[in-house]
Amino acid sequence: MSSAIETNGIAPGFNTGLWRRFTTIAAPYWRASDERWRALGLLALLIVLLLGQTGFNLLFNHENGEFTSALAARDAERFWASIQRYTLILAAGVPIYALYYYVRDTLSLRWRRWLTDHFLQRYFTQRAYYRLNTPDAIDNPDQRIAEDINSFTGQSLYFSMVVLGALLQMVAFASVLWTISRTLVYFLIGYALLATLFTGWAFGKRLIALNFKQLQREADFRFNLVRVREHAEPIALHDGEAREMSTLKRIFGALYANYQQVLRWQFKLNLFQYAHSFLTIVLPSIIIAGDVLSGELEVGRAVQAAGAFAAILSALTVIVEHFESLSRFSAGVNRLHAFANTLDAQGAVLDGSTAGKSQIDVQPDMQLGLRALTVYTPQYEHLLVRDLTLSIEPGQGLVISGPSGAGKSSLLRAIAGLWTSGEGQVLRPAGPDMLFLPQQPYLPPGDLRSQLLYPHCDRHISDAELQEWLERVNLPDLAQRFGGMHRELDWAKLLSVGEQQRLAFARALLAKPRYLLLDEASSALDAANETRLYSQLAEFSITPISVTHHQSLLQYHRQVLELPGDGSWSLHAAADYHWT
Repeated sequence: MSSAIETNGIAPGFNTGLWRRFTTIAAPYWRASDERWRALGLLALLIVLLLGQTGFNLLFNHENGEFTSALAARDAERFWASIQRYTLILAAGVPIYALYYYVRDTLSLRWRRWLTDHFLQRYFTQRAYYRLNTPDAIDNPDQRIAEDINSFTGQSLYFSMVVLGALLQMVAFASVLWTISRTLVYFLIGYALLATLFTGWAFGKRLIALNFKQLQREADFRFNLVRVREHAEPIALHDGEAREMSTLKRIFGALYANYQQVLRWQFKLNLFQYAHSFLTIVLPSIIIAGDVLSGELEVGRAVQAAGAFAAILSALTVIVEHFESLSRFSAGVNRLHAFANTLDAQGAVLDGSTAGKSQIDVQPDMQLGLRALTVYTPQYEHLLVRDLTLSIEPGQGLVISGPSGAGKSSLLRAIAGLWTSGEGQVLRPAGPDMLFLPQQPYLPPGDLRSQLLYPHCDRHISDAELQEWLERVNLPDLAQRFGGMHRELDWAKLLSVGEQQRLAFARALLAKPRYLLLDEASSALDAANETRLYSQLAEFSITPISVTHHQSLLQYHRQVLELPGDGSWSLHAAADYHWT
């Protein structure tokens, strides 16, 4: 069977590989983070509380046997004394149990916060989030950050404490059981070993693989529901409801079919688990029945033996009892590890360490220039531009022209540093001296101020000055229409594309970059508004590099770079250029 796990080179199952993947993700928080000492302190407190729980479990088990024996012997004084001790133990033990869960969940939350920050930093470093946004990239990175990390931290602590608690229970109750019946101890070890090995062999590989695929299917379904919400208007304008519903039904059908397989295997596992759990109730009684019936062993001691047997068996068969949730947890570990590996691979590409693949060299410079630049599509499938050399001096703008698909926008992405597939050199001003305006502006969540100041929204600019910039781009009543500069709205839905493009221009004029890359950034504007915007670039010494087909814009540029689409290129004077 071909699965996502096999595709990622991960063999499903509980093995040393899973342990290595787990420690790779978990170790940085406990070894190198700035809050490791506090985390270790909380972990130590958690272990102390777990020890307290185990101690109270012993006391509860002892008193349970004691008042049962008192009832069997009709000894009222012994019974009520035992009940009194049980009540005192209960009063002391309840806070320990409650505090244990509070400390565990607090530690899990702190670990989740750190690990989320850690992955987000890697996700945004060197624009990995952008490079992962391709059809062949890893699926649903958002779900891996939002949900898989949450599951990883919570379940890691849960299962760690389950295993540690099992070891403590086994040690604490083993001495109790050994004094009552050694036969029970020998039977217990053999039964637990057999049950664990059988569960791992019969259910392990299959359930982990199916749960891995189920996480992927669920994430795909959620992603496509969000996509419909975000693109509701174009879907409605195209009467695309039937097509979108068909797509969602197909995706949900894959989710449903996979979950049916999960349920079938969980049914088989449940048959084994329930048979196992019910057997553990009766088996100790069967083994020691002879001693109780012969009078050699008190009924209360038999109850103690049954309690100790159940506690130790639960410790020894912890994998059997938690196998279903362990399989889901291991699938989440595999997904998170695959995500981390993909982020590392993206970093290796940008470091130039990917064997056999050349990379475009981007160097800082005061002036924009291209030196023997060759650009490919991101996976090196198609050559777009070969051996391009030119300089763009300040104030001498450049128009990039050519047929659709010739690589105009791709060249802008290479200049902006978004695409690195190719060779040669891009010399460019760094940081805020270069700004990119796409055809569809990005309007982030927030108020009108944040739209104008993005991404440096903490700049101290008065509302009155921002209003002046809106007037420059012919949006004088925008703030008044929507309740002022500080009202948070979904601007991408409220504004027309033309208004969005003018708002993006206002943002660019406010930023005052030395070079402005415009990819059809005024395509939705009429000629008057387009002229109004471009005429202000020279006023602020902003040099435009434009992808456009509008003849009227040539007057704001000195050169035209023509790309036929076969990798070749030619340079023309803008004053003499005419589109064919």
